[in-house]
Amino acid sequence: MKTPIQAVVDDVMHRRYSCRAYLPTPVPETLIDEILSVASRAPSGTNTQPWKVWVVTGESKQRLSEKILAAFNDPEEAAMHSEPYAYYPKKWFSPYIDRRRTVGLALYKLLGIEKGDSARMHEQHGKNYQFFGAPVGLIFTTDSIMEQGSYIDYGMFLQNIMLAAKARGLDTCLQAAFLQFHRIVRETLEIPENETVVCGMALGYGDPQASENSLRTERAPASEWVSYKD
Repeated sequence: MKTPIQAVVDDVMHRRYSCRAYLPTPVPETLIDEILSVASRAPSGTNTQPWKVWVVTGESKQRLSEKILAAFNDPEEAAMHSEPYAYYPKKWFSPYIDRRRTVGLALYKLLGIEKGDSARMHEQHGKNYQFFGAPVGLIFTTDSIMEQGSYIDYGMFLQNIMLAAKARGLDTCLQAAFLQFHRIVRETLEIPENETVVCGMALGYGDPQASENSLRTERAPASEWVSYKD
């Protein structure tokens, strides 16, 4: 039998999902500050707190989206951009490639995108750079001197943001897509050269009528990835 607090925490974790369509409803700056402040209670090695957050709304968000989309939609320009660090493996194999394909196919099915329809796939991927229509975009950076351990800390901070947002009726989508165009992000937001772009995140009120927001990914049972040693 779960205690009330266990039930609440578990419920928030289960209800969080990657939201890919948002309502235009504004998010008050005070609420954004509240979410980020409580999220900063995430643990970090020797309390380094390696996170830095750039909040974009309104014209600044529109300007960033337009610049990245211009590069994304130009094959020659897009080919000149690359990630500041490897987020995904260079060589995929099972079970990771299977899980990736499953979620991709499920999303495209909900959106009515047929296999091989590269134009619509490109268009859907491009929505990343508009933060999927969310009123708030978050760009995360860290000091470039930080090493791999700080990215573990960063992951816990990001999870805190997503759970704190969900607990307040907001939705999110973590976005590695911004990494390819980190130079444009840096230039547009005037991010110092000594900071590395970690990822982006959409934040807002999810559109309950959007078909893509009905997608819920499966998780492998614990028996597949937990080992007990007596």
